Amino acid sequence: MTISDRAKSINPSQTLAMTAQALKMKREGKKVISFAAGEPDFDTPENIQEEAISAIKQGFTHYTVNSGIIELKEAIIGKLKKDNKVEYKTAEIIISNGAKQCLFNALLTVCNPEDEVLLPTPCWVSYTEQIKFAEAVPIFINTYQEDAFKLSAAQVEEKISSKTKLLILNSPNNPTGAVYDVEELKKIAKLLVKHDIYCISDEIYEKLVYDNTKHLSIASLSDEIKEKIITINGVSKSYAMTGWRIGYAAGPEDIISGMGKIQEHSTSNPNSIAQKASVEALNGRQDTIEEMRREFEERRKYMVEKLNQIKGISCLKPSGAFYAFPNVSKILEKGFKCNGKRIINSFDLADFILKEAEVAVIPGSAFEAEGYLRLSYAASLEDIKEGLDRIENILK
Repeated sequence: MTISDRAKSINPSQTLAMTAQALKMKREGKKVISFAAGEPDFDTPENIQEEAISAIKQGFTHYTVNSGIIELKEAIIGKLKKDNKVEYKTAEIIISNGAKQCLFNALLTVCNPEDEVLLPTPCWVSYTEQIKFAEAVPIFINTYQEDAFKLSAAQVEEKISSKTKLLILNSPNNPTGAVYDVEELKKIAKLLVKHDIYCISDEIYEKLVYDNTKHLSIASLSDEIKEKIITINGVSKSYAMTGWRIGYAAGPEDIISGMGKIQEHSTSNPNSIAQKASVEALNGRQDTIEEMRREFEERRKYMVEKLNQIKGISCLKPSGAFYAFPNVSKILEKGFKCNGKRIINSFDLADFILKEAEVAVIPGSAFEAEGYLRLSYAASLEDIKEGLDRIENILK
């Protein structure tokens, strides 16, 4: 007996694989420094922890409504109105087991087999595999370092066909840190309305922006464009709650309803205790976000400056998220060998860095961007300094 063609077609996550390899080496006693993680290295704020403990003690440990408790939906509606300048009803909100499940539900709801999904690259690893799982077709649109890795409306229009159903827009972007401004979003929004194309707007890193950069939700531009947007967000990155697995989506009622039906037959409701904690995250004190953001900003400054000092590497300063995305194509063009094996691509280079420097990084190929590496600065400044020194030493 063999597994299904669907399962065979899905590639494993290189980010999770590299993180797992780094953890394995740590268990073996090696002093591995990881720049692979896609999560804050901070603890969940204490007020949120206390709310979860209170929920347990009060017996809030049973099933909830499939699409999420009303208190959390109302907190999300309030947050979207205040922070993002866009208004929703409770029927236009769904809460899921992380933003990843929201994305998965949305793609399965919107896409028919062979529909085309426009996907700017570099892109987060799971977008491509989720599109394939939905039996849709990813249409990659390359963005470039010289354009700050941002998609133009002209690039979008060039790729639109009769099969185009959806655009995925991720701002702030993982892995590049690109953040779209209002004029860029207006031009893209105009095209979406003109061609009747939906857009998944992944805004999970919205609170982590730097240098006075402002995050803007594309759904806030007009009522007309709002009907085309499925906004994806969650508490994972902003509140250091990655393990709590709470994400949410806001969008047209029929799409949210469809997402709910898929969720009913897959996971049912998200964790009851985590939902209560997330109400406190959104309604409670917000100062911990700024404390974390400032710390990331300091680390970003050091990492980018140091990377640009290493021969053969160039790195843009990211405007958001917590990743640096250095260009290592000159190192690969130069060519070198490790244990008799020639280093010819970003995966080889990431593997070389892990084995020789004991530093975990993610190859650009994982993000449909050969010739780059992704380094997370969700690590202590001390580890960042030592890890980058190790990388510099083996690349001399």
